[in-house]
Amino acid sequence: MITRAYLTKIIYALMGIAVFACFGAVVYANQLVKAAGGMGMTMDYEDALFQTEGVMDVSIQMQEEDWEAMLADAISETYYACDVTINGTTVQNVGIRPKGNTSLTAIASDPDTDRYSFKLEFDHYVDGQSCLGLDKLILNNHYADATYMKEAIVYDMYRYLDADASLCQYAKVSVNGAYWGAYLALEAVEESFLLRNYGTLNGTLYKPEGMEMGRGRQGMPEGEPDFSDKKEMQPPPEDGKKRGSFLPGGKEGFPGAASHGGADLNYVDDEIESYTALWEGAVTEVKESDCRRVVQALSHIQEGTKLRQYLSVDNVLKYMAVHAFSVNLDSLSGNMPHNYYLYEWDGALNILPWDYNLSFGGMEASKDGGATEMVNDPIDTPFRGTQFFDALLENESYRRQYHAYLRQLAGKYASGDAFTETYQNMRNKIDALVEADPTAFYTFEEYEAAAGMLYEAVQLRAQSVLGQLAGSIPSTSDGQKENPDALLDASAIDLETMGVMRMGKEKMLQSDLKKQ
Repeated sequence: MITRAYLTKIIYALMGIAVFACFGAVVYANQLVKAAGGMGMTMDYEDALFQTEGVMDVSIQMQEEDWEAMLADAISETYYACDVTINGTTVQNVGIRPKGNTSLTAIASDPDTDRYSFKLEFDHYVDGQSCLGLDKLILNNHYADATYMKEAIVYDMYRYLDADASLCQYAKVSVNGAYWGAYLALEAVEESFLLRNYGTLNGTLYKPEGMEMGRGRQGMPEGEPDFSDKKEMQPPPEDGKKRGSFLPGGKEGFPGAASHGGADLNYVDDEIESYTALWEGAVTEVKESDCRRVVQALSHIQEGTKLRQYLSVDNVLKYMAVHAFSVNLDSLSGNMPHNYYLYEWDGALNILPWDYNLSFGGMEASKDGGATEMVNDPIDTPFRGTQFFDALLENESYRRQYHAYLRQLAGKYASGDAFTETYQNMRNKIDALVEADPTAFYTFEEYEAAAGMLYEAVQLRAQSVLGQLAGSIPSTSDGQKENPDALLDASAIDLETMGVMRMGKEKMLQSDLKKQ
């Protein structure tokens, strides 16, 4: 018979084991996540906001004078307070601001439109506040995309390959009770994204902007960055926008040492000052040790050594496949290395996608060779401005895996029923919204023509990719220059109809014509 004293000892022992196990789970959280393969968490907002049959209903309520002031000074990207109801869930005191790079400045200089993209920060004014677990929501305006569909289709391709990418859903956006426009709602790549995909907030996240780093070495501060307090970030500016950099002077005082400040992800040397675009684009807090891990990884990746240790190989190969298929030159594929996220966890780097409204020939630069150039974009030399992916493409095993993902996209997704069903589902969701869109950049007739042409363009792109994989179409830039007659003819596709970025004199001329 067990005595009372002995039973008490057993109970205390079991309690001690339980407490020790809980403590160990906290201390070794990273190891546990790693052992589980980086397993993410199920978040309530996935089904409630993004996996619905219909479109997302986003109702923004704010003081009319604040709304007008925000639009009038959109270029400053200043946050204002609003209340937001999404699919029936209301969150009060939310931060809202216009967002964008070229699109923001283009709209700000156009007297005929205020159709900005927006960022909603549920936790901007109230720490820890969220919408069903979502901390930030992006509302993209389909700038330079007459199809309304390019970005949504690309993200559907990422989902098809089960790659790490934002959730998205079409949204009917209303402001103070009035319909404002048909937008694409995207899960921001911040805390809730990291929890959903990786189950941890312990990694570091960067969003480099190479297009802002063209000043060379002029104005470089003397001495080394100040890491005296490695855990402290720069104090928030008066406009309330968060900054990630701990470097002295911020973006204006610390221009990049390398051509793009490291935004092109090319390894330069071991000096962290050579990669300032990375640190200035920090989304999470970073310490000197975090920077050195990134630089060490870049070194190994460029040399092609220990790739499994320093790179999330499988996900990066999926990123490469979707990115190459979609021909997005407003990115690492083009001359301005930006529109991506770099995620580092436990010394390994990962690439996360962002901003695809200019895919499928939407960049003005891609028009030089017409749609034929876009449709036949070479799959084995898809990145022009970075060597970050070269080691993977040069490795026979990894190149086969990359080709296998491209074959899935071209042969099963785009050429099969998946894309047709996705396309028709999108049209069913947004046709009526686009027709009634009061702030649209394009007429409904222009949208219909553009959407139909995009469908044909994706089909032709799939044919070219399959031809490149089979060897009947050259798969490199040099090969296509040597044998242009082998390229698939896409002269029936009009990139202008689908929407392209306007820049330079052409944009100024069109603006003048509008005013006449």
